[in-house]
Amino acid sequence: MKVRNSLRSSKSRHRDCRVVRRKGRVYVINKIQRRFKARQG
Repeated sequence: MKVRNSLRSSKSRHRDCRVVRRKGRVYVINKIQRRFKARQG
């Protein structure tokens, strides 16, 4: 999982990427390609 300042570039890497907020942190998750994971905050 990558930790990034901005998740906009991570979201556009794959068309199935979703931006999710959990416990005050922002995550990019992908159910099909699980390697595209990122976290902010």
